[in-house]
Amino acid sequence: MRAKAALLLALALLLTTACTGGDGGFGDGRITLRFQSLAWQQESVEANRELVAEWNATHPGVRVEYVQGSWDSVHDQLLTSFEGGEAPDIIHDASDDLADFAYGGYLADLTDLLPARLTSDIPDRTWETVTFGDGIYGVPFLQEPRVLIADAKLLRRSGVRIPTPERPWSWAEFRRVTKALSGPGRYGVAWPLKEPVSATLNLSLSAGGRLFHRGADGKVTVRFEAADEVVPRTVHDQVTTDRSAARSTLGSGGSDTLPGFFAGKYAMVPLGFSYRQQVEQQAPEGFEWRVLPAPAGAAGLDQGVSPQTLSIAADSPHQREAAAFVDFLLRPENMVRLALGDWMLPTGTEALRHPALRTGERGWSVGTALAGHLRSAPAQAVRGYPEWKDKVATPAFQEYYSGAIGLGELRRRLEEDGNLVLARYQR
Repeated sequence: MRAKAALLLALALLLTTACTGGDGGFGDGRITLRFQSLAWQQESVEANRELVAEWNATHPGVRVEYVQGSWDSVHDQLLTSFEGGEAPDIIHDASDDLADFAYGGYLADLTDLLPARLTSDIPDRTWETVTFGDGIYGVPFLQEPRVLIADAKLLRRSGVRIPTPERPWSWAEFRRVTKALSGPGRYGVAWPLKEPVSATLNLSLSAGGRLFHRGADGKVTVRFEAADEVVPRTVHDQVTTDRSAARSTLGSGGSDTLPGFFAGKYAMVPLGFSYRQQVEQQAPEGFEWRVLPAPAGAAGLDQGVSPQTLSIAADSPHQREAAAFVDFLLRPENMVRLALGDWMLPTGTEALRHPALRTGERGWSVGTALAGHLRSAPAQAVRGYPEWKDKVATPAFQEYYSGAIGLGELRRRLEEDGNLVLARYQR
């Protein structure tokens, strides 16, 4: 009986291998690619699923299977799937999450896989966000600047100068404006800084802040210099000195500030560009809002960004087919569809010229005007950044913004404590 059972099991396994091809394919020679998407808004999910369906309808030999992922757990989930040999072929992520995966050998180097059309359409400064060492480990396709979303009626009544991308507020003027917009029961600004590090570092590029400095030996050290102080000092003084920023929102996420914004409690909220969708959908009838550029500093309107990316797993047996799907997904017309679905900006220069992204309606034109000022986020290629951020920088910034510690202690923690963490990753 045991011999007969073993024979039946062996036959079953042979039949299964024959049907599937044993490598992600089928007995008829068709290949299946798994595409894990992190799209979560309804319009975005629909756009992604529609594009997958269009690919499948026109590429019968290479079928793409849509797999829904989540931003909340993507890093740990991907790490587990990489180590278990079960990673999806095409991976949706963000550029600031790729460094450890790239250096760890989990992602394919796309340098020789991508077509010239795609590589030339995306600016070099954007490719820098996915370049680690000598390789390219993702295609950056969606990006968003941080902007100010403001109560239009309050702005008009206050008489303050309305900034434009051509004539933005300076950080000093922004501080004066938030004082002017404050009044009984109202703050000039609400900073949602539940995740304070990326917001602070990315906005600090406008003032010339770098924070991370790479030496000739390739090692990175943290130096909190005068230019790095501009943005955190502004937020700190708005909260603790001017009382023009709400202390209660410092531990909040962006969505948490919207009810108070709609109720007139806050005149402005600094948010990612994509939050416009929530504002549009949730604003009460008659509420008027507008999009303003974030303040500028010594480096103008420069901001750090970590674009959304598409990568290919190093273990995928069908890397060229996966690259062909990425190329299809990011054709200019498709990139526009993805950008509109996510209320974000495409990275491609041709897609950015689309009229739908240059209208003044819902602030689209402000966003596209800022696209040329977006730079690689300061922490982009810093190994150990996630631990530095979670264990050192986040609590330090949170305590500084609330007034619990001073600027000197903030500097000490970021530099002394932070460099101890980074050193472990650079031996």
